[in-house]
Amino acid sequence: MGDVLLVLSIPVLVIASGVYAVCACWWRRRHPAPPSPYTRHAARLAEQATLVRAEEIVDDAYTALGPLYTPPAAPVPGAAAPPAALSPRPDGSTPDRAPSPPAPARKP
Repeated sequence: MGDVLLVLSIPVLVIASGVYAVCACWWRRRHPAPPSPYTRHAARLAEQATLVRAEEIVDDAYTALGPLYTPPAAPVPGAAAPPAALSPRPDGSTPDRAPSPPAPARKP
C-alpha cells in the first residue's frame, strides 16, 4: 500500500504545481508589479535629479561666496596713501621682513 501512495503522489504533485503555475501567471497579469528601480529610465531620472541638486549646490555656493571673487573697486583719485606700516622701505624690504642677503658670487 505504501508503494501505491508513493506512485500516485507523483502525478498529484505535478498537477498541483501546474495549477499553481497557472494561478500565479493569472495573478501577475491582473496585478502587474511596479517598475523596477534598475531600469534605464529610472537611472536617467536619478541622474537628472542628481544634476539638478548639484546645480542648486553650485548656485548656492556662488551666491554665498561670489562677493569674495569680485574685483576690487578702482582707487578713488585723491585717496589717502597706505599707512606707513604697510609701505615698503627704500631698500625694498617691508617692515616685517628684512632684506635678503646677496647671492654668493660664482667663480668662472
